[in-house]
Amino acid sequence: MAEREWTKQRAAFLAARDAEHSRARQRLALQILCGEDLDAAIALGAAEKQTYCRRLKRLIERERIKGGKGHWSYDLNRHIGLKQALDTLLKSMPG
Repeated sequence: MAEREWTKQRAAFLAARDAEHSRARQRLALQILCGEDLDAAIALGAAEKQTYCRRLKRLIERERIKGGKGHWSYDLNRHIGLKQALDTLLKSMPG
């Protein structure tokens, strides 16, 4: 019985840790590249969110191009963080 409870707690801890890493990656990528806070972007209106989405899509495309060319400044973690930030922003939009 105690072993099952420990296993559940361990799984919950690991899931929470992974979620926190994901949120940190999103916030860091957005802060470094855009100089914006993800929470502030989520709190904006629909029109401003559309503007941020277009900006993030453009930044993701630029990262993709850098990665394809093998540029020295390409960072996969930044690319992933931008994509996750875009997904988070899109989820916060109505419809």
